[in-house]
Amino acid sequence: MRLRCRFADRDFSYRLVDHATTRDLTSLLPLRLEIEDFSTNEKLAHLARRLDETGRQPITAEAPGDLCYFRGWGNLAFFHGPYRYRDDLILLGKIEGPLDPLFTRGSHALQLDLLS
Repeated sequence: MRLRCRFADRDFSYRLVDHATTRDLTSLLPLRLEIEDFSTNEKLAHLARRLDETGRQPITAEAPGDLCYFRGWGNLAFFHGPYRYRDDLILLGKIEGPLDPLFTRGSHALQLDLLS
């Protein structure tokens, strides 16, 4: 499965991991959310409800470009810088292509759709 993201006139996509948490996310698509800067290494977007967390497993190759679900707040975390695995993160997918769109600063409307 692939997830298409669009904000600030930028399109990018993620190759999704197949597990219960990503299937729950894709069941909500299409989604229109707000994406905003958080910390120095990520952007985040808040979901209207929590996702099924049974897809949780250790992340063994964390890298910029990862899309994760943060169990603590129930939000999506779009990492554009290095991060370390924590037990409250569920890896949803890996970005396809450059990280450039994630460096766009500020708060923006975010459109999420499933790609075939």
